[in-house]
Amino acid sequence: MLVHPWDAPLDDTEWREWLGRQDFGQLIAPGDGRDLPVVVPTHFLYDDGAEAVRLHLARPNPVWAALIERPRALLTVVGDYTYIPSAWGAAPGTPTELGVPTSYYATVQLACDARIVDDPGEKSEILSRQLGHHEPGGGYLDPDPAHEHFRRRLPGIRGLVLRVTGVRAKFKYAGNKEPDHREVLARRLVERDGPADARAREHLLRRHRAR
Repeated sequence: MLVHPWDAPLDDTEWREWLGRQDFGQLIAPGDGRDLPVVVPTHFLYDDGAEAVRLHLARPNPVWAALIERPRALLTVVGDYTYIPSAWGAAPGTPTELGVPTSYYATVQLACDARIVDDPGEKSEILSRQLGHHEPGGGYLDPDPAHEHFRRRLPGIRGLVLRVTGVRAKFKYAGNKEPDHREVLARRLVERDGPADARAREHLLRRHRAR
């Protein structure tokens, strides 16, 4: 991933706080000597304090074979993305047709050592953490490997603990533009009001003020 200086995180807090609000990404396992890696879209739970990611997947998932071959993986998360049309890219006072289109987005990529979890108790703990995150209001049966419901179903899944060994992050929000141009871009995002324009504008202005 290309990270220009103006797209790099302001500090570790920026990417940690952003990642802490995310829970869906792509798990990429290169395996050993494969033509292409195994790529799995999945929910996950990032534990900032432990520098770890926890998740579970069905036992037939092809990712397990790749992780057994080589216990390394990349978890990539992308969000708050929006398209910026050509005319917007033209600096104020210049012909709009000379502008260059681009995309605004935030992304974090975690390089990880992978550990497969088959112990029923530890799998239940991973499930419990994920359920607590996604369903804070409760209403579900707490995972208990001794309960008949889970005793029959836990063998159908495997848990995964990813220990983070490296991080690459990028916040691509007009960091290479002049201050007056960034303010124009912020107004245009308000006017368009697309699905992710509000979040993109927040990032643009936050980083604009920080610089």
